[in-house]
Amino acid sequence: MNNINITGTYINYYFHCKKQLWYFSHNIEMEYFSDIVSIGKFIHDTTYLRKHKEIELEQIKIDFFDINNNIIHEVKKSESFEEAHKWQLIYYLYILKNKGLNCIKGELNYPKLKKCIEVYLTTEYEEKIKNIINEVEIIINLQLPPKIEMNNKCKMCSYFELCFS
Repeated sequence: MNNINITGTYINYYFHCKKQLWYFSHNIEMEYFSDIVSIGKFIHDTTYLRKHKEIELEQIKIDFFDINNNIIHEVKKSESFEEAHKWQLIYYLYILKNKGLNCIKGELNYPKLKKCIEVYLTTEYEEKIKNIINEVEIIINLQLPPKIEMNNKCKMCSYFELCFS
């Protein structure tokens, strides 16, 4: 395998759709044309303004870090892809731990829903994230995108026309 710089978005897309992950990892980005993505970016940019200090560390971008409580935060529009959001946050915690920063807790923030979910980096999650990273690398290294895994969320995806045209 190549030395791939796996991002949090890759981990997120791994749970959304393997084909979306492949497209995105090959610089085929359709998010710029999506109203849903634009709304999510607006919510990200306009909430937690006093606390919000996005931190970029190599391949990860943390929405904000609560230095007093040693908690990283990820801000999301809706809980539609809560499992993907959780694993993106676990990935961030895993990367930070491997860099010597021991943040074992993260929070998923859904400001529109006024909801917060705590996420912890457990030994079990550490093992699973390693497997997920390996699977992401395999998908990224495919010559062609994987087959579509059609589900009820495809119609809302910014890649819908590309996949189904």
